[in-house]
Amino acid sequence: MAAASSEDGASGTASPRAGATKARRGRIFASYEAANRFLDDRVNVERLRAHRVKQETFKLDRMRAMLSAIGDPQATLRCVHVAGSKGKGSVCEMVASCLRSCGYTVGLYTSPHLVDVRERIRVETEASDDDDRITEDAFVRVISRARDAVNAVKAKHGEATYFEILTLAALLHFAEQAVDVAVIEVGLGGRLDSTNIVTPDVCAITHIQMEHRAILGETLEKIAFEKAGIMKPAVPVISVPQEEGVIEVFRQRAAEVGSELFVLGQEIDYSTRFEAAHQMKPHVRVCVTTDKSNFEHLPSPLPGEHQAANCGLALAIIDRLRRVGFECPDVPVAEGLSRTPRRGRMEQVWDEPRVIIDGCHTKESVSGLVAALGASERFDSLVVIFGCSADKDVGPMLDEIGRGADKIIFTKASDNPRAMEPGELLSMFNERSEKMAQCEPNVKEAINAAARAVGRPRVGGADLIVVAGSFHLAGEAKALFEAKKRVTAGV
Repeated sequence: MAAASSEDGASGTASPRAGATKARRGRIFASYEAANRFLDDRVNVERLRAHRVKQETFKLDRMRAMLSAIGDPQATLRCVHVAGSKGKGSVCEMVASCLRSCGYTVGLYTSPHLVDVRERIRVETEASDDDDRITEDAFVRVISRARDAVNAVKAKHGEATYFEILTLAALLHFAEQAVDVAVIEVGLGGRLDSTNIVTPDVCAITHIQMEHRAILGETLEKIAFEKAGIMKPAVPVISVPQEEGVIEVFRQRAAEVGSELFVLGQEIDYSTRFEAAHQMKPHVRVCVTTDKSNFEHLPSPLPGEHQAANCGLALAIIDRLRRVGFECPDVPVAEGLSRTPRRGRMEQVWDEPRVIIDGCHTKESVSGLVAALGASERFDSLVVIFGCSADKDVGPMLDEIGRGADKIIFTKASDNPRAMEPGELLSMFNERSEKMAQCEPNVKEAINAAARAVGRPRVGGADLIVVAGSFHLAGEAKALFEAKKRVTAGV
């Protein structure tokens, strides 16, 4: 057996599995921290500015070689594959929750994470609790196996990236756990994304927006082409309503690969309505009707009218899975949908004062957040803590925040090298708005400043703090409040 190098922090040997692979088994990492150090030493596109991302970073041949080296675990999996600019994580969460409620064991692979990298790899069952993350021991084991695959192919294919290794680890874990179905979220783009080595039962594409233009292209059509790269022969593809040019790209690509495209509101009967019921906060209800399914007036489990299409897409995915043998009765589907976790999507992390976090990093998603807050939350004054990456289209996001917030505090996440400086955000905002605004050097100071700015809770309303922007920012805020809860509980 090949011994791991000393910097791996490895100890012991991995237990043998039937069917030797081409990857020589090294020692397993000595600890969870050692496995994370190995990951952190890899190229991480999520933390790079766009101009520093090299085109050769995206190489599916390397991913295929690594999977082959450990026995092609993805070949044993039935999958749902979801791409898009915004909302794909929400769709994955809804689909997984529906399938879990129907009695299936579901592997869920999403990105980015909020607090702990293990959030990206989850196995959900009816009996699992809220913490369905991969365990630390299992994480160490699959990252060790992924490292073996990296070492087996790097002479020919080069070093693997952070996201490739996590994708490899997720597929290996899902195969080891013999999940009934894996719900896989695309990381970036689609055509060359490392998740694009699965052959799913159904593909889905959420709303296409202008994002990652330096990597994916400068027009919606070019971005749509990259997203459409997940289409595969004879695998049905479902899309939310899109701009005409985007749909044209999708239809052309589907015809080229031999896939059937279904668009909500066109091939699939889809409608929504906004409702303000006494027993629920104002919300959107969704209808999706096909020759096999009739989902009528189901409440979207995530707040905001922008989530309606994502909910419709999730239900349309369930409809396609029914056609290939999955037993998904209406009642458990509806129950599962209603239990979809929020995880960084208007998620309340503190009660007094109320603090909500949301990972919104495009103009459309910020606009959706502001509208959803106005429709579903009661508050007197809204204080927004905002930070984002410097390579985003910042100006339009600031315009949307200025329309909804009474006061804005700009800051940056401590672990995001791409973060825009708070002072730059403040300067840009002051040129566009006369709303009260300030900047703070870090998330903790921003939260403390927001807490000083809000008033005491009052009958009929209270001030609201919202931490919005990058997932790095939302995650750091959530971690701070989780730590505060532990201290308060004496843990």
